[in-house]
Amino acid sequence: MMARDAGINEPTREFPGYPTGDDLKERSAATPDPTPDGPGGTDGPPSGGVGPGGGSGGAARGLLLLLGAAALAVVVLLGVQVTGFLPDFRNPFAKEQTDRSQPPLLKSIQDLSRYVAAEGNFQVVVDTQNDRRNVPDFLLNERTLFVGAGSVEAYVDFTKIGEGAIVQSADGKSVEIKLPAPQLGETNLDMEKSYVFAEQRGLLNRLGDLVGNDPNRQQQVYQLAEERITAAARDSGLSARAEENTRKMLEGLLRSLGFQQVTVTYTAP
Repeated sequence: MMARDAGINEPTREFPGYPTGDDLKERSAATPDPTPDGPGGTDGPPSGGVGPGGGSGGAARGLLLLLGAAALAVVVLLGVQVTGFLPDFRNPFAKEQTDRSQPPLLKSIQDLSRYVAAEGNFQVVVDTQNDRRNVPDFLLNERTLFVGAGSVEAYVDFTKIGEGAIVQSADGKSVEIKLPAPQLGETNLDMEKSYVFAEQRGLLNRLGDLVGNDPNRQQQVYQLAEERITAAARDSGLSARAEENTRKMLEGLLRSLGFQQVTVTYTAP
């Protein structure tokens, strides 16, 4: 109470005077303005703080770094080469094939003296089914629809031409040739053009495949396709075409040698 009364009895103090223009110039010249980034600056943000927009900018940079890392991982895994930016990366899990096959072994050489005069290309559809009586098809059934493509050659074997098969006239203007009848070669099944179109197998058949698959199952279908093509070649007139082509070939060849008349006949096979 005594201190408060003492303050009350003190005379009224004067307000500080406002600085004039000259005083401001002298003060600014004497004391430099603190920089915003200085330790004593008042305009910049406090030390250790985040400025306006600092939080969103950091999140954006983090998202960009994450996307860049993901893109780099994809490039490495897929083995894609980005020219001028990344080196040549290869997929560490890429599929590789190793060929350990043995070199081919030459077993024999056979000299051929036959003239291939015609070739037939055939296509056959083989539809086979193996089932059991009184057993439902969904339990035990094998049905295969196979499209087979193959070719058969018709040729004349010149090694079977015996003595006296070529008779020349006295004046040298005509010649008569007796040839063996054309033969049909083996059916060549083209596996690149042959394929299994559809296949149905019963439940028990599928279970049997899990235990042990029969490697000869498809071979039976191939053999049946070859037999059908061979039979079709016999009925296609391929041998008659081979006879005609061989005759024309010999006539043109011998007439170029000076023979005016060329007769080609075929003996019975």
